[in-house]
Amino acid sequence: MVTDWETTNVYKDLPPNVWQFIKDRGFLGMIIPKQYGGLGFSAFAHSQVVAKLATRSSAVVVTVMVPNSLGPGELLMHYGTDEQKNYYLPRLAKGLEIPCFALTNPYAGSDAAAIPDTGIICMGDYQGKRVLGLRLTWEKRYITLGPVATILGLAFRAFDPDHLFGDKEDLGITCALIPTTHPGVNIGRRHMPLNAVFQNGPNWGKDVFIPIDWVIGGQAMIGKGWRMLMESLAAGRAISLPSLSTGMSKMVVRATGAYARVRVQFKTAVGKFEGVEEALARMGGNLYAMDATHKLIAGIVDLGEKPAVPSAIAKYHLTERSRQIVVDAMDVAGGKGICMGPSNFLGAAYMQVPVSITVEGANILTRSLIIFGQGAIRCHPYVLKEMAATTEPDRRKASIDFDRALWGHLRFTLSNYARTLVMGFTGSHFVTAPFDVAPETRRYYQQLTRFSAALAFLADVSMGTLGGALKRKEKLSARLGDVLSMLYLCSATLKRYESEGRQQADAPLMHWAIWDAMFKAQTAFEGVISNFPNRMIATMMRRTVFPLGRPYVVPPDKLGGEVARLLIEPSATRDRLTTNVYRGKGADDGIALIDRALDVTMQAEPIEHRLRAAAKEGRFDPRVPPGASPSVAEERAVAAGIISADDARVLAEHRELVAKLVRVDDFGPDLGVSLLKPPHPVTEHPASVMQPREDDTSRRRAAA
Repeated sequence: MVTDWETTNVYKDLPPNVWQFIKDRGFLGMIIPKQYGGLGFSAFAHSQVVAKLATRSSAVVVTVMVPNSLGPGELLMHYGTDEQKNYYLPRLAKGLEIPCFALTNPYAGSDAAAIPDTGIICMGDYQGKRVLGLRLTWEKRYITLGPVATILGLAFRAFDPDHLFGDKEDLGITCALIPTTHPGVNIGRRHMPLNAVFQNGPNWGKDVFIPIDWVIGGQAMIGKGWRMLMESLAAGRAISLPSLSTGMSKMVVRATGAYARVRVQFKTAVGKFEGVEEALARMGGNLYAMDATHKLIAGIVDLGEKPAVPSAIAKYHLTERSRQIVVDAMDVAGGKGICMGPSNFLGAAYMQVPVSITVEGANILTRSLIIFGQGAIRCHPYVLKEMAATTEPDRRKASIDFDRALWGHLRFTLSNYARTLVMGFTGSHFVTAPFDVAPETRRYYQQLTRFSAALAFLADVSMGTLGGALKRKEKLSARLGDVLSMLYLCSATLKRYESEGRQQADAPLMHWAIWDAMFKAQTAFEGVISNFPNRMIATMMRRTVFPLGRPYVVPPDKLGGEVARLLIEPSATRDRLTTNVYRGKGADDGIALIDRALDVTMQAEPIEHRLRAAAKEGRFDPRVPPGASPSVAEERAVAAGIISADDARVLAEHRELVAKLVRVDDFGPDLGVSLLKPPHPVTEHPASVMQPREDDTSRRRAAA
C-alpha cells in the first residue's frame, strides 16, 4: 500500500487510505491488552511487525512504532488510574485517538531531566467549577506524530509554591495527558528530519490550566514521572529502534547482495572483487549479530524484565551497525544508490539512518554515560549493597552491612584478578565450556569467560582507583561499556546459532560475527589500559589481562569471502538471514525485481561460460555488428548446437532484467513535474539505456 518514494515525494505523508488502514487494523494498539480492545501482542510479535514495515517505508514504520513505544499507551497501562485506562486505552487501540509524547525541550535534549517546562500546582476553573490542577508552560520540539496528534502526553517539572501538597516546592518531573483541542495548546508546523515524512513537529503552551486528574496515575504520581519514563523507556527502547534497524538492514543486505551478483564490471560480478567482498562480509556478519540481539532482547521483555542496560546496548550497537551496513551498501551500489527515484532501493535509508542514531538517547551519550555507567552499579554483586549501607540510619547495622559487602567485594576482585591472570597465561584452554554446545563454538565460550573475568577485574580497579572521577572519564567508561556490549552481542549470536539448530551453512556468519566482536572487545581493553591515568596500575592491568599478548585479530579474509558468497547467491542461508523482508507487490517492484534478476543471473552464468569457452575454441563467431543485439551471436550459438533455444531465452530475459536493475531514474528539468511519470522505457540492449534520446540535447539546452 505504500512506498518510500510516494510518501516522500508525492504525498509528503502516508496516503489517507494507509492512515485509515493503520487505525482500523489496530496497528496503533499492538501493545494494548485485548481487554481494552488492543491486539495484546507480545514484545516479540511487536518487534517483528516493526522489522517488516522497516523493510519498506520509514514513514509507515515510525508511525506504527512510536505509539507502541514510549508514549501514552505504555504509560497508561503501567501507571494510569482505572478511569484513565478505561477511557483512553480503547480509544487508542481503535485509532480514535492519535497519541504523541512530548519530552524534548529546545534547551534540554539529551539532558531530559533538566527540562525547564513547568507545572504550578494551583486552583483554577474547569468546566465551570473551581478545581485543583496545574498551570502549565512548556515548549517542545521533535515530537513524533505531534502535528496530527489528538492526545498529548506531556512531561514537565511540577512545583507547589503555595504548599497545597505539603512543605516541598519542587515536586519533580510529572507526566500528564492533554487533549490537543484543549484551550492554550499550540501545535506547530512540521519538522522534516532528513527528508523523512513521518509526522514530527513542535508544540507549546503558556499558562494552560489542566485539572489534577489529567496527571497520568492521578495526584499520587505527581513527581514520579522520571521513574515512569525510565522504566517504560527500558522496554520501549529494547524493541523499537533495534527492530527498525534490523529490518531496514535486512532489506539493504538482501538487495545489495543480489545487486553485487547481477552487476558486472570488467567481465566479473562486482561481488566477486575482494574489495567488495570485504564490505559484503561486514554487512552479512553484522546483520547476523543484529538479528540475534534484537530477538534475544524482545524475548527478555516478554519475560517481564525491564532491561535498562541491554536495551541501551541494543539501541546503540544495532543502530550503529545499521549505519555501517548502509554505508557499505552505498559503496557497493555506487551510482545506483546515489540517484534518487522510485527504482533506488538504498537512498532513503542512507539519508535517514542518522535519525535512529539520534533519538531515544543519542548514541554518543548512550555509549559514554549509560551502558557502563548504569551497568557498573546495577550488575555488580556488591557495589549497590555498599551504597545502601551508607544510607542505613542504624549505625550498627550499617557497619555490619558495609563490612560484609566490602569484604565480599575484595574477595570478588581478587578472584577475578587470579582468574584473569591464569586464563591469560593458559589462553583459557582449560576453562570448562558448556557440555551441550556446538563443538565449533566451544572455544568462543572459553574466550568469552576469560574476557568476562577481565572486564570485571578492570571495572573494579577503575571504580576503586578513580572513584567518582570515573564518571567524568567518559572515554574510559565508553570503552568499558564497549567490552560489555561485545560480550552481550557474542552471547546473543551464540544463542541464535544454538536456537536455530546449529545450521552449518550459517556458520560463516556466526564465526565472522564472533571474531569481529571479540577483536573489538580486545581493542576496547587496550584503549582502557593505554589511557588509564595511573600508569603503574595500567602496567599491572596489561600484564594481567594480556600476559602473552593479544589473542584476537580481525576476521580472516577467507572467512569474509565465505560470508560474502552467501550474500550474492540464492540459498536457504540468505533467506534465513533476510527473513521477513517485504518483496514487493509486483514482479518489477522493489526487492521482487532484484530477487528475480539474481535468480535469472544464476541461470545465465553457466550458459555465458559455455559461450565464452566455445568462442575461445573457435566453434562459433561471437562478434556482434555495431548497433545489433547480442541475440545475433546467440542465434549462431543455437545453430551451432552450443546452447539450446531455451538457453537463448534465459539470456534474453537476463539482459532485460539487468537493464531494469541498473537503470536509474531521471526527471524533467524542474525535478518536480514528472515525479509521477514512469522513467523511460527499457529496451532490450543494455547499452541503449546509456544512449541519449532524440530530445535530450534540446531539452538540456533549454534547461541550461
